Amino acid sequence: MKKSVAAALAAAFVMGASATTFAAANPFSDVPAGHWAYNSIAKLAAAGVVEGYGDGTYRGDRNITRYEMAQMIAKAMAKNPTGANKAELDRLAAEFRDELDALGVRVAELEKYADKVVWQGKIEYTYKNHKTDNVYADRRRNHHSTSEHTRVKQDDWIFRFEPIAHVNDHWTLRARIDAHVDLSRDNSSDFELVRGWAQGDYDNFQIKVGRQPLYTNEDGIIWDTEYTGGEITFGKLVDGLRLTAYGGRLKADKVNGAIRNAGSWDGRRPGDPGRSAGDTWANASGRIGGDSRDPSSFWAINLQYDPGQKGLFGGLGYYHIKDDDFKTMTFFGEEMGNYAYSKKGNQDTANIYSINLGYRLGKAQVWGAYARNSKADFEKRSWQALVRYGDLYGGGNQNTHKGQWAVWAGYKELGSNTSLCAINWDDAYAGTKGFVAGASWAPFDRIVVLAKYFKGKYIYGPGDAERLFGRVEFFF
Repeated sequence: MKKSVAAALAAAFVMGASATTFAAANPFSDVPAGHWAYNSIAKLAAAGVVEGYGDGTYRGDRNITRYEMAQMIAKAMAKNPTGANKAELDRLAAEFRDELDALGVRVAELEKYADKVVWQGKIEYTYKNHKTDNVYADRRRNHHSTSEHTRVKQDDWIFRFEPIAHVNDHWTLRARIDAHVDLSRDNSSDFELVRGWAQGDYDNFQIKVGRQPLYTNEDGIIWDTEYTGGEITFGKLVDGLRLTAYGGRLKADKVNGAIRNAGSWDGRRPGDPGRSAGDTWANASGRIGGDSRDPSSFWAINLQYDPGQKGLFGGLGYYHIKDDDFKTMTFFGEEMGNYAYSKKGNQDTANIYSINLGYRLGKAQVWGAYARNSKADFEKRSWQALVRYGDLYGGGNQNTHKGQWAVWAGYKELGSNTSLCAINWDDAYAGTKGFVAGASWAPFDRIVVLAKYFKGKYIYGPGDAERLFGRVEFFF
């Protein structure tokens, strides 16, 4: 059975269509009245779920993409089915949740019918336990191990709101508002507006303007942050192909030119100059070189092919960043000529090129990504290779259902001058390389348990690094 016809029947089922209860005029010239799927397709056409092509044909013998299927699911959900129909559609939505999110359809086309402003978010508990070998660097930039180790534990609780306000059929206003609680010290922060942007979703493209997420197609080895600027994605150049252009600025504390220093990474060595027992790991840069004093300007482009089906997928990326912090040559406040970014010492830009490639077969996936900063001379490359199995890789969302799970394992190397704002707090972190493993499981709807482990070494200089990461997420 072709997937295009099967998709029509699935959507028709959840809308209650049947051959005995519905009859309509022939909607498409290539679907004759005697066709076994005629009534279901006619029902969907009348409801606006399927539109066919401009020449009046349905082309039922053509395989559809996962993104086309996601659009059909979204339009069917907008009809507000109930009972068993809704349950079936929820299962379809869970299967295609990534495509629905990528198209911006889930919120803009569905939830607006329930309320003008949709309040969603999560409560998240995170435990981290990391250990590093203490290492010091001399004035000639040579690193030496000591017999001491540093182990730091953290218990963190986040209360996150992610409201969505509907402006019209195409535009929404979106935000992320976070409050943090450090459970180990019983300290909490006020709610902070972390992100806020306007988003326009159209059939062939998407526009974002404002302070928005920056997470690109390398799966976190370069960017996992937010920036202020604009973004446009063209999603129907051909089936499964998307082109995204970015441009804007990042806060001063996001980017610098540096290398990691294992001995002071956690910032908890009483007696060190400028440090105290009250310092926390989150407040210490742990870097040789960078002070993160200047904001960054950047522009970028991503090209990604992913039909969402079994087989090959992959893409390319390019990022141009300008920041005076790249010219730094400071060593913990002492001008010593220790270059941590470029040997020339006057380089203020980064040019990062990336490629990713994978193969998908059912729930199994082999995938890798490589990135290189052509302007850096130290820690200038990052890469990862992973094997995954399951349908809950990396965490959940509001559509996560009981029983979903995933496991993965692989290897990562995150150069500090390429992984500028990467996922540094989960398993591997900037300046290290080693093996990673993880698992996620949903014991109940919208509740996810996640665990990760990293065992490796520092890229620059001696010293081992190890991290255990655990998280529980409650979505609402």
